Amino acid sequence: MSGIAFYAPLKSPNHPIPSGEREMARNLIRALSSRGYDVELSSEFRSLEKKGHLDAQTLLMAQAETEISALKTRRDWSAWVTYHSYYKAPDLLGPALSKALNIPYFVIEATRASKRLGGPWDGFEKAAVRVCETADVLFHVTQRDAVALRPHIRSDQSLMHLAPFLDIECLPAISQGPRDPVILIVGMMREGDKLASYEIAADVLHTLEYGQWRVEIAGDGPARAKVENLMAPFGERISFLGALDKQTLQLAYRRARALLWPGMNEAFGMVYLEAQAQGVPVVAENRSGVSDVVASDGLFAIGEHAVLAQDLKRLLNDNEYHARRTQVAREKIQAHHLLGAARDTLWGAMARYLPEVA
Repeated sequence: MSGIAFYAPLKSPNHPIPSGEREMARNLIRALSSRGYDVELSSEFRSLEKKGHLDAQTLLMAQAETEISALKTRRDWSAWVTYHSYYKAPDLLGPALSKALNIPYFVIEATRASKRLGGPWDGFEKAAVRVCETADVLFHVTQRDAVALRPHIRSDQSLMHLAPFLDIECLPAISQGPRDPVILIVGMMREGDKLASYEIAADVLHTLEYGQWRVEIAGDGPARAKVENLMAPFGERISFLGALDKQTLQLAYRRARALLWPGMNEAFGMVYLEAQAQGVPVVAENRSGVSDVVASDGLFAIGEHAVLAQDLKRLLNDNEYHARRTQVAREKIQAHHLLGAARDTLWGAMARYLPEVA
């Protein structure tokens, strides 16, 4: 088989900690493994620098040069594919190696952030821009990214929309009939945006009227104590499930009546896709990225926590409304977010750059 070099500078598909980033990388490898091509993880080099420290970035750039020297003798790759390059974790390998090996360069979820130029990530943002300028095809996964990329696209370059997707060919079967009033929350427990989403979720639950509902929370992390404190007022209504593997999380979706996750600064959020595929309606804030993957009837104005609570109440108590929301959610996943659609999009753009393999 001919080879495709796959690289994820932010988080390797082999990373030990589960996340949507890791899941998407693994899904892409499966979608790319088609048409006679074998996909190889080209490097475990991680370019992430989160604090804006110049010395750390300079060291990573030097390490990247060493990695490039080690890889530029490869002659068994027909293309280089990078997943997720941005100013904190730019692809420092792909532009140089695709040129040295004379192979096409494809980038999925590349971003530009001009406001970072001149600041602590100036060099890394310039590297991220170089990625965008070098790629033969750029795939954007959200409309927000497309807005930043589109003005800079060359006449000989393509910009394509690749919808985030699950690694399944068809929707799973779901049980018919009403489920128990379980509200599911799924999210890593860390400071920043994730904790902010937990804070919003707790406020929504405070607004939710008394009833028989209960909450299951899947996730863990360094901010767990703060999340537990946020949820303490609800007492025995709350069950902490911890970090779940993929199979156990699917069981949690099947128990749930609704998924509550506000989505503060989510790139898109794999949990939204997973929940909707399992027939779990989503209640989220209408944020950029989230709106790319959640059915429109599950999106509500930012800050309107009482409105989110009102929709949760209706999902928990109105079987007809719940059934309608379930159908709409699954139809969205079926139409846009399964493996087949992703495979068609990727290869529809890449095929003209690659030789056919018998």
